[in-house]
Amino acid sequence: MRKTLIIISVIFALGTQCSEPVRKIEFKVSFSNELSDQAQDGRLLLLLSNNPEGEPRFQVNDGPMTQQVFGVDVEGMEPGQEIVFNEDAFGYPIEKLSDMPDGTYYAQALLNRYETFKLATGHSVKLPPDHGEGQQWNRKPGNFLNEKVEVEIKDGVLSRITMDSQIPPITPPEDTKYIKHIKIKSDMLTDWWGRPMELGAVVLLPEGFDEHPEAKYPLIINHGHFPSTFGGFREEPPDPDLEPDYSARFDVEGYNIIQQQEAYDFYQTWTGDNFPRFIIMKVQHANPYYDDSYAVNSANLGPYGDAITYELIPHIEKEFRGIGESWARFLYGGSTGGWEALAVQVLYPDDYNGCFAACPDPIDFRAYTSVNIYEDENAYFLESNLKENVLRPGHRDYLGQVDASLKDMNHRELALGTKSRSGQQWDIWEAVYSPQGEDGYPMRLWDKYTGEINKEVAEYWRMNYDLRSILEENWDYYGAKLEGKIRIYCGDMDNYYLNNAVYLMEEFLESTTDPYYDGEVAYGDRAEHCWNGDPELPNHISRLRYHTMYVPKILERIEKSAPAGSDLTSWRY
Repeated sequence: MRKTLIIISVIFALGTQCSEPVRKIEFKVSFSNELSDQAQDGRLLLLLSNNPEGEPRFQVNDGPMTQQVFGVDVEGMEPGQEIVFNEDAFGYPIEKLSDMPDGTYYAQALLNRYETFKLATGHSVKLPPDHGEGQQWNRKPGNFLNEKVEVEIKDGVLSRITMDSQIPPITPPEDTKYIKHIKIKSDMLTDWWGRPMELGAVVLLPEGFDEHPEAKYPLIINHGHFPSTFGGFREEPPDPDLEPDYSARFDVEGYNIIQQQEAYDFYQTWTGDNFPRFIIMKVQHANPYYDDSYAVNSANLGPYGDAITYELIPHIEKEFRGIGESWARFLYGGSTGGWEALAVQVLYPDDYNGCFAACPDPIDFRAYTSVNIYEDENAYFLESNLKENVLRPGHRDYLGQVDASLKDMNHRELALGTKSRSGQQWDIWEAVYSPQGEDGYPMRLWDKYTGEINKEVAEYWRMNYDLRSILEENWDYYGAKLEGKIRIYCGDMDNYYLNNAVYLMEEFLESTTDPYYDGEVAYGDRAEHCWNGDPELPNHISRLRYHTMYVPKILERIEKSAPAGSDLTSWRY
């Protein structure tokens, strides 16, 4: 990247009419015509950091150590045109530029570029397409930015920044003997989005795949966030020269070495004698709103559920000799993937034979993390008789210590993008679950700034995506189809309060009769996010064993439920 020119110290006269005048701080941001001679649409971000390590674009988060971001929407921004950041630009965690403390900062501008999609609904929307990075604004190839530069912030100072670089393209991962990367054009999604749209999969093949051409295999679908390749699978022992690092999340020294050892152990288990031979596939379904689609049909994202179930999965089974019958398909995942595994099993009950949902995103919206969207009036504040509003918690550690509120988490997203376009967690829930608004964008569940909940949108969520409500109201239909197929695991100190919705789901499932659900719900004592059902090992180890830990239960389920005459032997070599 070339050095960015920045000019500082244009001084404005202070007003004298007010006893406490608003501090006047402005930035003017442009992009070089060497980047493009075309006008641009997108979300223009101004990032300010007092941390000299790394780039400001990687330092914005929900925690107390976050750095600052301001955002403005731009349409038709011309090369060389200066966009002004002033009091009208919304920021996180500080809302207004005038409230920024005086001092020296590192500044970086970034344009998350939008393109126009003409949807099958007749709407035209401006969104950031994925470019192979998994819908990450700070890593998206083609986004404009500049090298960080030092700026001085104080009253009366104007700073100019010119974006003169682009994030480079991503080099696709290469296939190996065991790992294959597949892409297909989805006709369903192409019709809906009004342009060619792809689905992808990362496939892990069993040992002996080439040597046993007569074998056909059960398929295990691992749902979750965008996977560039099949992580956690390593054909060599840990690197002896690897410098051990420290995991603050787990308070573990040398966690990078542990991860490499677990990945190598997985390879040895996968290829070892007597291990059942499966195909595992990870789904690639990044889209203009997020790094995955939540694997269901949606008014705003289109028919991703149908496209994955009826286009992608049959293609993988045909390409790699899958058995191709519902009794031989299983789902698992954690967090987002946990919700997806359960939702896909519920909404496509005849197409899969069991799900393993670990630490799932909210599966009962009476506990949408720490909000009851049906009864609470405001998502950000608890009802209180106190003069000051009491913030709802958003993130905690295993001791219950809170380090982020729902208000702050949502305001970060509002700074990154309007109209559910931040590419972040709360916005994708809204994009997936909400009806489409008159402008073609998702209808807000709550006002993104104030937190006031829209009860009509909440009811739409209940009817279409509240998994507990769907099952409870329709158990006469679902019961026989899902008997023995539902398994849910969650830590009882989940960082995002996801265990609360699991309690509510368990309460319903245990009350079922005719038939009884005959599954499993289990909790990890004091376990944080992404506990996945292993009561013996610590979370930092068990989370690395997703791909093998459910295999014994899958085998048990196959033996119990496979129709007479099914192929139970060709894949047991």
